[in-house]
Amino acid sequence: MQEKILILDFGSQYTQLIARRIREINVYCEIYPYKHFPVPDVNVKGVILSGSPSSVRDKNAPFPDLSMIKGIIPLLGVCYGAQYLVQNFGGEVKPSGIREYGRANLVSINSNDPLFMDIKPGTQVWMSHADTIVMIPAGFEITGSTADVEAGAFHIKGEDTWGIQFHPEVYHTTDGTQILKNFVIGICGCSQNWTPDSFVGTTVDNLKEHLRNDKVILGLSGGVDSSVAAFLLHRAIGKNLTCIFVDNGLLRKNEFNKVLDSYLGLGLNVVGVDACDRFLDQLEGVSDPETKRKIIGRVFIDVFNAEAKKVKDVKWLAQGTIYPDVIESVSVNGPSATIKSHHNVGGLPEKMHLKVVEPLRLLFKDEVRKVGHTLGLPDFILKRHPFPGPGLAIRLLGKMTREKLEILKNADDIFIEGLKRHGLYDSVWQAAVILLPVQSVGVMGDERTYENAVVLRAVTSTDGMTADWSHLPYDFLGLISNEIINKVKGINRVVYDISSKPPSTIEWE
Repeated sequence: MQEKILILDFGSQYTQLIARRIREINVYCEIYPYKHFPVPDVNVKGVILSGSPSSVRDKNAPFPDLSMIKGIIPLLGVCYGAQYLVQNFGGEVKPSGIREYGRANLVSINSNDPLFMDIKPGTQVWMSHADTIVMIPAGFEITGSTADVEAGAFHIKGEDTWGIQFHPEVYHTTDGTQILKNFVIGICGCSQNWTPDSFVGTTVDNLKEHLRNDKVILGLSGGVDSSVAAFLLHRAIGKNLTCIFVDNGLLRKNEFNKVLDSYLGLGLNVVGVDACDRFLDQLEGVSDPETKRKIIGRVFIDVFNAEAKKVKDVKWLAQGTIYPDVIESVSVNGPSATIKSHHNVGGLPEKMHLKVVEPLRLLFKDEVRKVGHTLGLPDFILKRHPFPGPGLAIRLLGKMTREKLEILKNADDIFIEGLKRHGLYDSVWQAAVILLPVQSVGVMGDERTYENAVVLRAVTSTDGMTADWSHLPYDFLGLISNEIINKVKGINRVVYDISSKPPSTIEWE
């Protein structure tokens, strides 16, 4: 069985980052809301208590039951987690008299403490809390201090229990990765055996055992997640997997045929379905983005269901669900609010009476790509930018028409191919052209024009949770603007979006 670290989530914005840092050192970990924490088994080597926007002094603050953990298996409290250990076991936490946000330095460190092995005094850490520990309980010993925070870190004597009032998971904590290594490897004894190769081997064996000779269908989108899920299943069950790749008319220019040919060339059992007219007829004249999503979802289910019925004796529906989807489905205080409707297979398992298999549900996005590389998928698939399920429908603002869609496809193709041609594609996490529902005055030759404006959008990111606008070269943007205006009839103005997420989103709708 896979050894693991468990993370109790108290609602911190950094919780997923803790998990990512631990996995980067090849140690497997899982995140659980503190209310839904499982009983640790023999595979659990240690537990981390996350930060929280709450104060331990609040009446309704998250208070976990640590009776099966503390003093039994290694435990590390981070920020709120550290303050909870103090407040709940006889110490005192009060509002901080000074701001404790941002960079600080551990001016004093107990170098003999195993959590601080190979960490030198003066190392930079990142603080983010309004409360501070003013008195530690009996049996606690301070192991690290900053100039303003005496109890920057502590250890409970006689236990493998530690607390730190800073965040080791953020990049601003210079030796944060080493501190996490000291905990999960040195203290917990994890063997660093969580690798893409080990994941592929274990997952393929489990799929073979679980699915046996059952038939499985999967809806391909052309994206990384569904593609990697397909090839994992293909390795496990071969021709018993049937992939259905639907052309909804909202993909990028010529993308359906390119992607379909690549799948077939790699030996995948895939059926391509041309359903463009069915989608576009239903979307004609629709402006509201949520209505667009619902139409696309409904038509997709109808098309997918009809195609799936042609495959006899199917028992499973495969989905490219990844770990952030799993985490966000059960938040600290219950199910997350729906921000916008999902686009693809919602409702399919119930409608088709199928069981669901999700081979990627343990992976973050960057891990999915690493697994895909191990499986031998080409860069054409693995390095593709994320693309929204509703496709270009939510990048065409205002009323949907075939004419506008064609304009958008042509402009988008120039931008994406330009990024590739100039060696900029891989430095951008996601790029798009947005067709605005406004027209502007222009001059072409001796004539005035009154045509459409488009927005170029390019962002850098790791996982899409936060993103910064890409600082593309001005010369490149100028070339793309000229090419779009000269080659795409109906566009006379190009602008560049320099908004980051937050406060803006990556997509416009």
